[in-house]
Amino acid sequence: MPYAKFDPDEMILRDHLAYDRTVLANERTLLSYLRTAIALFAGGGTLVKLLHDEPDMVRLGFGLIGIGLVAAAVGIARYIQVRKRISVAYEKLEEAEAEAEARK
Repeated sequence: MPYAKFDPDEMILRDHLAYDRTVLANERTLLSYLRTAIALFAGGGTLVKLLHDEPDMVRLGFGLIGIGLVAAAVGIARYIQVRKRISVAYEKLEEAEAEAEARK
């Protein structure tokens, strides 16, 4: 685990704020994925609705909608995976901090 080298006794406010910044960055990344997915949905829906007489444009529209679904699924999966990794690392640090306080 990459966080094993950090000594919890040396954790200061800056380190806890870094954790908060990391959580917020993960949420921003999820929102970026979702924003991209919504744009792909909108573009695909527009092609399907407005250019329904042209089969190539309809196929392209449905393709964009499918890509939008994939982008949303990847974003959500990535968010959950990173959130779990962050919380596990922080919980281990908190446990080590508690043990260090108990030893004092």
